[in-house]
Amino acid sequence: MSEKKKYEIEFVVRASPSLLYQYMATPSGMSEWFADNVNSRGEFYTFIWDGSEEKAKLLGKRNGDYIKFQWLDDEGEEYFFQLRIQVDEITKDVSLMITDYAEEDEIDEGKMFWENQISELKQVIGSV
Repeated sequence: MSEKKKYEIEFVVRASPSLLYQYMATPSGMSEWFADNVNSRGEFYTFIWDGSEEKAKLLGKRNGDYIKFQWLDDEGEEYFFQLRIQVDEITKDVSLMITDYAEEDEIDEGKMFWENQISELKQVIGSV
């Protein structure tokens, strides 16, 4: 397996940070936009898309700020994906910062995945 590269994407979201956090930090919230179904048992989450499952470990979260996961396939590596809320101090614009890793030839595909998922999130919360 070749080495993965880190990439970050920013999405402006018209929603309060507390509302946005509920959709990114709870299994029920994530089930509405990130995956078809999300289950958690302690620090382990199962994400289900079209009948296929991916498991991830919760690495950390801070209320109203961020949530960070690592796919179990990446265990022992430094790879993770993180969703972080950022509020511009001057304009008060709310952004969702995505940090993820992918092999170099899969970064565009990864970004497209996030663009689709965040588009779905914006629809769910009425931030279109």
